[in-house]
Amino acid sequence: MNFGRIYGLFLRHFYLITRSFPRILDLIYWPSIQITLWGFISIFFEQYSSYYTNTVGVILTCAILYDFLFRTSIGFNMLFLEEIWSRNFTNLFIAPIKIGEIISSLIFTALIRALLGLIPAILLTSPLFGISLLDLGSYLFLLFLSLYIFGISIGIIVSAGLLRFGPSFENIAWSTMFLLAPFGCIYYPIETLPDFFQKIAYGLPLVYIFEETRNILINNKVNLSNLITAFSLNITYLILAISLFYYAFSKARKRGTLINIGE
Repeated sequence: MNFGRIYGLFLRHFYLITRSFPRILDLIYWPSIQITLWGFISIFFEQYSSYYTNTVGVILTCAILYDFLFRTSIGFNMLFLEEIWSRNFTNLFIAPIKIGEIISSLIFTALIRALLGLIPAILLTSPLFGISLLDLGSYLFLLFLSLYIFGISIGIIVSAGLLRFGPSFENIAWSTMFLLAPFGCIYYPIETLPDFFQKIAYGLPLVYIFEETRNILINNKVNLSNLITAFSLNITYLILAISLFYYAFSKARKRGTLINIGE
């Protein structure tokens, strides 16, 4: 065994990691997010142990809603990345296809993908845990719709980043929803967060969606202001996302980078 060759291979990977900011960020990012998220969950259960009257039901319901959000967002990005990986992205513009038509098709397909993954999970919770999302009543549709719009908005923003920065932006597609998870207050009330994090959280529709989910399940009542605020923020994010996508596409076309985006 030649240790010189081993050392040479080690240096190759060492320099590859240390001289690439995205790779360093990726190494730091995941442990930090996991510790932050589970740290807040632990603090919540330590301070508010009697908050939930049906702990399993509330947490699993929130987990299913979050999974729908995650699958919607990542589904949109996966469809966009498929075009890049297959080097078909440039071919789309040979045909008379408009940007709005591309976005619309991805939005619809992302919904189908999310539902295909969601339905089996919903069917399993009832026989295994005695939990039904129907406990949320008619407001379940509004919660899903709100999550869907936000997931699509994040997906479009990440796709705009892929247009602007190329495949090197790909890691962001996988990590965005995990970054938002601690601020979304999925499993705990917003009071669990430090004051500074609360200010960030209130700018996201997730807080209002999951706060209202817990409110319906625990208190058996509905606060429409949470749903209205969530939808208002969602529309804002959606308009911003579409604007960013058109801007990124325009810049990529002017710089001539569209033809190399799949390389």
